[in-house]
Amino acid sequence: MTPLPRIVSAETLDGLAEDDPIAMRSRRDLQRVHRIMGTRSILLRTLRTWPMPRAEATPLRVLELGAGDGSLMLRVAQALAPAWPRVELTLLDRQALIRPETVQQYAELGWTATSTLVDVLDWAAEPDQLQRTGDSNLYWDVIVTNLFLHHFQGQQLTSLLQAVAARCHHFLACEPRRARFALIGSHLIGALGANAVTRQDAVLSVRAGFQSLELSKLWPVLDRTWTLQEDAAGLFSHCFTAVRAGAS
Repeated sequence: MTPLPRIVSAETLDGLAEDDPIAMRSRRDLQRVHRIMGTRSILLRTLRTWPMPRAEATPLRVLELGAGDGSLMLRVAQALAPAWPRVELTLLDRQALIRPETVQQYAELGWTATSTLVDVLDWAAEPDQLQRTGDSNLYWDVIVTNLFLHHFQGQQLTSLLQAVAARCHHFLACEPRRARFALIGSHLIGALGANAVTRQDAVLSVRAGFQSLELSKLWPVLDRTWTLQEDAAGLFSHCFTAVRAGAS
């Protein structure tokens, strides 16, 4: 069967204002979509295989790219906190969607959550900044992203992955799987009560998703510096992980 071609199109939600009622409804839809896709369980399966021992005074540093409202990572943190009791979490997004009560819920787990408002391509623009300044605050133990990389293609995607590789020990991306079964599922998302924006964007997301080893081929270091793994996950997801040699 001929593979589906990858087609990246602008999604409607990305162009809506933070306080647009339609956008707010669509973000609530996405929380249900994550539950159907089993995203939390997929993320936890990988993160739990990465033991992260740290001295009591040195918290883990975790960055989520395209964090949205932070609700998905909060559900991950609630399950992961016993093993990762002290975490400095940076939630990066170009929109201010993190609510104070969400930050407080992280704090109750022992996680310090900070919202950073910046376009990810601006964040990626200077991937060698750590080497120039020696500032360890520019480096993360783990970088995570969910349903985010599929928005990019060409040089933008390559530059973003280069920046990630320059700034972390572990990277995990959970993306839409570009496959006919997932495409059929995206057309049925209205059964969840999703609004028109979510229904349209779901189809676009699958068409822009990934399959096979597409992300591995774009990863900037293809020698023994990194161990890469890329495969289907669950019914609708595609996951890519990169672990730097010598990382715990």
